[in-house]
Amino acid sequence: MDGGGRHVSALGRKKPESNVAGSDWRDAFVAPRWARRSLRFGRALATGRVAFPRYTGVAALAVLFSATGIYGAALGGHGQAALEAVGSAVGFPVNDVNITGNVETSEIDVLQQLGLDGDTSLLTIDAHAARDQLVKLPWVADAEVRKVYPGSLNIHLRERKAFAIWQHAGQLSLIERSGRVIAPFVQGTKFAALPLYVGRGAQEKAAAFNDLLSAWPDLVHRAKAVVRVDDRRWNLVFDNNVTLKLPHEHVAQALEDFDVMEKQRDVLDHDIVAVDLRLADRITVQLSPAAAERRREAIADRDKMLEKQEKNAWEHENVGKQV
Repeated sequence: MDGGGRHVSALGRKKPESNVAGSDWRDAFVAPRWARRSLRFGRALATGRVAFPRYTGVAALAVLFSATGIYGAALGGHGQAALEAVGSAVGFPVNDVNITGNVETSEIDVLQQLGLDGDTSLLTIDAHAARDQLVKLPWVADAEVRKVYPGSLNIHLRERKAFAIWQHAGQLSLIERSGRVIAPFVQGTKFAALPLYVGRGAQEKAAAFNDLLSAWPDLVHRAKAVVRVDDRRWNLVFDNNVTLKLPHEHVAQALEDFDVMEKQRDVLDHDIVAVDLRLADRITVQLSPAAAERRREAIADRDKMLEKQEKNAWEHENVGKQV
């Protein structure tokens, strides 16, 4: 109260009474800065201030049912088929398969090996697994598989090269230089001109002998087959079925000696069966049965002629003594 009998009060705001228990929790709670945007979106979503496009709920239900269906198919062992169906449905079916580098491998072989059909989805193809499947084909040495979205599959093959024909245990097979079997040999194909190697172990040593024999092209031209004998040495069979028996060692020298002999005497044009060069100090020639028979007859005729000449000479000598 001032001196005039009036009540005096301080100017300014009246400080509100603090009553936390009775105040609104939203005014009392202050969210961290990093969470405020999410909280504002959640508040707008809860109060209906956020508008969703039409059919959002239907789409969400479809996704939920699709996921449930795929999960059930996976449990039932049909997960791959379900994924392919979904992949095709969303626009990633394999529409184009581009195969390059294949000569002996058909496109049908490739498609069947990978299990590709009209329902295959590009999403479900594992390029590395596809490559592993392709190299199991007989002619495929290596493969490159590339997925090109939205629906193309590019495959490049590197095929094996046939080096020779190998005959073993009654079977004919095409082999690489390494001796690895590629595939069965089929008569009448372009591979009929390849050299023929016969016998156990011949496939592994064929390349080395072929390189050695190439130094004598005339012998190569007339060779019909190369036979491995006891996996130790070679026999060379010519187009007239004459066999050249080569030694275990010093093969090059034996081939050179025979080449010189052939050029000087035309040995292969004679009626013989084999020429044996296994011994370094001698050459043995085996006649054919007909030639051997003719030789026996010639020897017999010669012996008769000699006997007759000896008899005539004895008679002539005795007649002279009597006179």
